[in-house]
Amino acid sequence: MSRLVAVSNRISIPRKGAAPGGLAVGVLAAMQARGGLWFGWSGDVMDDAPREPRVSSRGGITFATTDLAREDHELHYLGFCNGALWPLFHYFVDKFQFVDAQYAAYQRVNRLFAERLRPMLQDDDLVWVHDYHLIPLGESLRTEGVKQRLGFFLHVPFPHIEVLRTLPVYGALMRALLAYDSIGFQTARDLESFHSCVRELWGPGAIGSDGMITAAGGRTHALVNPIGVDVDAVQRDAIESQSLPTVQRMLAGLLGRKCVIGVDRLDYSKGLVQRFLAYERFLETNPTELNRVTLLQIAPVSRGDVRSYIEIRRMLEQAAGRINGRFADTDWTPIRYLNRNFPHDALMGFLRNAQVCLVTPVRDGMNLVAKEFVAAQDHDDPGVLVLSTLAGAAHEMAGALLVNPYDLQGVGDALRQALVLPRNERRERHQRMLAVLRQNDIHAWHARAVASLRGFAPVRGWSPAPIEPPRSRSPLRPLS
Repeated sequence: MSRLVAVSNRISIPRKGAAPGGLAVGVLAAMQARGGLWFGWSGDVMDDAPREPRVSSRGGITFATTDLAREDHELHYLGFCNGALWPLFHYFVDKFQFVDAQYAAYQRVNRLFAERLRPMLQDDDLVWVHDYHLIPLGESLRTEGVKQRLGFFLHVPFPHIEVLRTLPVYGALMRALLAYDSIGFQTARDLESFHSCVRELWGPGAIGSDGMITAAGGRTHALVNPIGVDVDAVQRDAIESQSLPTVQRMLAGLLGRKCVIGVDRLDYSKGLVQRFLAYERFLETNPTELNRVTLLQIAPVSRGDVRSYIEIRRMLEQAAGRINGRFADTDWTPIRYLNRNFPHDALMGFLRNAQVCLVTPVRDGMNLVAKEFVAAQDHDDPGVLVLSTLAGAAHEMAGALLVNPYDLQGVGDALRQALVLPRNERRERHQRMLAVLRQNDIHAWHARAVASLRGFAPVRGWSPAPIEPPRSRSPLRPLS
């Protein structure tokens, strides 16, 4: 069997108590199922040239990590990735900036990865590259003479041509993508946006009915392949974590009140400011719920040295302070806002004990918290998911209450209705979503990716119904 070689900007070597993000969870599950090599940045920066990769093995996986020069990290990761690609791919054109030196560093780091990875490859390896940090890596590997099958998966949204054309080098980026044999996207909308860029550059004839793109001198299979979760593992963690002191303290602190939970990285794409304002609107319009509901918002700081993230943290702290000052009582704080991370099992325990989960990003590729919340619930008495139509998960979670995250009143109304939904309706909605999660779990995700990478037809194909945002503020209208 061919060895799987996963490549990501950052490697997450499993450590007890760690809470890896969606990309790391997905890649780790694939590697644990198949074994192989995982290559990426170590997380360390140096003032001089990076040393050769450090190699270690654990649980049947070989981890190879390379350091980055300090200037390259600042220009590549903090600069081009977070200043150009991240905002543009999430449709925040106002936060986008293009700097030639940053783009040069982006290319330089991808060439460095190719140079470090190439000697480690075996003839029949399947190379699976992850996310926007490494779009040019396939092209750099081809330049290095690599002949192995190359695949790419984009964890974030892919922007429509009318947005991507804002990037001066979008043509070069598209050509780099077509150096891969297979490209996976989270949703059908992302694939269609990719097609819009292909049509712009190479014409509609470049797109075949079989999902093949014939352009830039090669053939690439582009498919929809949404990432999932390990349902059984999430359920197990959620149940077993109930005895953890952290989960017990969370429950004791609620004093019998209902818990509304949000778990997000501290990022402007997550809609956290809008979420706090919607919760404030809920408290304003539902005075009987005062002192009966607590919003627990967990938002670990990410990219804390980037100006836009410093600003979003300041805005959230001000909003939380103002709302708590306005509504709090001597024995009740409306918002518990925590800028820290928790072990994954404790987070699953928190999710299981919440009556409502607010997942309201203003743009998100998928959002695995929405799926973890559903998987973590008590089947007999489940909570309710309030989900943004602008998250990729909305294409699958038809049992959620769908909202527009910019509609503060609409989100507040959805929260009110989530808190009063009868048990039979909550169970019906939960069962529908859980069935989708099991059909489309993390194992199906990496199996489809590997099948496409090998050149086979995708297995357990996924064809979600088209999402239709609510036409009114009523969040109970089901997806068609």
